[in-house]
Amino acid sequence: MTRPSFPKVKVCGITRLEDALGCVERGVDALGLNFWPGTPRCVDLARACEIARAVRGRAAIVGVFVDASFEEIRRIDERVGLDAIQLHGDEPPETLEALGPRAYKALGVRAGESADEVLARTRRYPGVKILLDAKVPGAMPGGTGTRFDGRLAIAVAKERELILAGGLKPSNVAEAIAEVGPAWVDTASGVERAPGIKDLDAVETFVRRARGA
Repeated sequence: MTRPSFPKVKVCGITRLEDALGCVERGVDALGLNFWPGTPRCVDLARACEIARAVRGRAAIVGVFVDASFEEIRRIDERVGLDAIQLHGDEPPETLEALGPRAYKALGVRAGESADEVLARTRRYPGVKILLDAKVPGAMPGGTGTRFDGRLAIAVAKERELILAGGLKPSNVAEAIAEVGPAWVDTASGVERAPGIKDLDAVETFVRRARGA
């Protein structure tokens, strides 16, 4: 796969309308709305609908789910009008197949894994985008601010559309892009003042450095 000249940017864990609008104004390509109740970045359905209406056509709306039922995902999708569906739990390939081409899989890279092991796990989900994040034992999936060895993601980025996550922030995003060559970079805690509260100055710097990498 040909590496992109520069990756697109996704900011995850959006909970406030003002942050959504601020991200779009700063050039963010996609906004992640987390519907998993186990995270402080969880957004309720009414707020998610408000955010989606405000930014429709200016940024992609990504719904983030952790082991939610097919029916729950469909219900939220129909209400919000999601552009993409990110599955961040232990969902099997069959769930992605049922949801269709807008769905993609997030996988946590475990300490001690080899590049071959990471690549083999991604191949369980053929034909879809893959998000790679750091797997932290005992922590919530995603949003931990923890990085993993980027060398483990290089083969995945060469094989398919990769969303690189895990501890990315303005100070390290350019280096991570240069090392891995992802199609997307994804940040949550790396551009926050508090969980779910974005620092728009940090967002602006993150986008600028991602685009200049």
